[in-house]
Amino acid sequence: MMKNLLIIILLTSLLGSCKRHTASSEEEGAKPRSGVQVTSIHYGVIGDNLELSGSALYLQRDIVTASIPAFITKVNCYLGKRVAKGEVLYVLESKERKVLGKTPQIVDNSFKDFGIVQLKAPTAGIISTFDKQQIGDYVLEGTQLCTVVESGSLAIQVNVPYDFVAYTPPGKKCTIILPDGTTHNAVITTPLNSVNTSAQTQSIMARPNEFIFLPENLIVKVVIRKGSTSNKQLLPKSCVQSDEMMKDFWIMKLINDSTAVKVQVAIGNKNDTEVEILTPQLGTSDQIILTGAYGLPDTALVTITK
Repeated sequence: MMKNLLIIILLTSLLGSCKRHTASSEEEGAKPRSGVQVTSIHYGVIGDNLELSGSALYLQRDIVTASIPAFITKVNCYLGKRVAKGEVLYVLESKERKVLGKTPQIVDNSFKDFGIVQLKAPTAGIISTFDKQQIGDYVLEGTQLCTVVESGSLAIQVNVPYDFVAYTPPGKKCTIILPDGTTHNAVITTPLNSVNTSAQTQSIMARPNEFIFLPENLIVKVVIRKGSTSNKQLLPKSCVQSDEMMKDFWIMKLINDSTAVKVQVAIGNKNDTEVEILTPQLGTSDQIILTGAYGLPDTALVTITK
């Protein structure tokens, strides 16, 4: 009788243990998994551009002035005209010549040019200012008549915040965008050795690669590329998570069909949709969680959804 009782107790204990083990297994199998969508890296370039404003100016200019007090009798130039070196721009007549008329020439033909002054372009270029254009005006000696700027001396002065000076070394390529939307390639030359005290900006010069004529002081946009031109690892922005201080960044990477782990990453340039992953080096076959990663712990069970 006692023996049978012991057998019954033993069987009961074994049955309870099996039930507990089965229940534990069922609980583990019933543990919820997060549904996620995955993607993989691809390679490309993100254009992280620095946009600044600049103004057109001419580095070499010559001011044409009246050499004597005289009347303007001829004007052979106009604003924006391209002139050659030595081309006659103005003809002046002294007041003595005007009073005497043709008398000196009648008396002696060698005096035919008496009191007549031709003002010629000192250099080849473009008329950028046109101060005196009315025939018959009387001008004093030294009066400014026009300005000739050398065609190839156009430069764009760009005021660069000192934090971004490292992106504007001499020889760096840039793009000039005019108010009408047209673009021109340019290259940065030697920066000026002074900084604006209040704005903390440094002036640099950008020289166009082609001949263009712009009105002086015209405001243009200058675009300078900050990012690298080499291909980088790219992921959609939704793959990358960060802490509240935006100092630490990570992604959730699948190590098998159902487990995702946190991987710390260093990021580079980014735009509205993608971000560069500088480190670590990922494989194109690696599965990275695209959606559903927010709030997941370091190691999480997931289910891949379509």
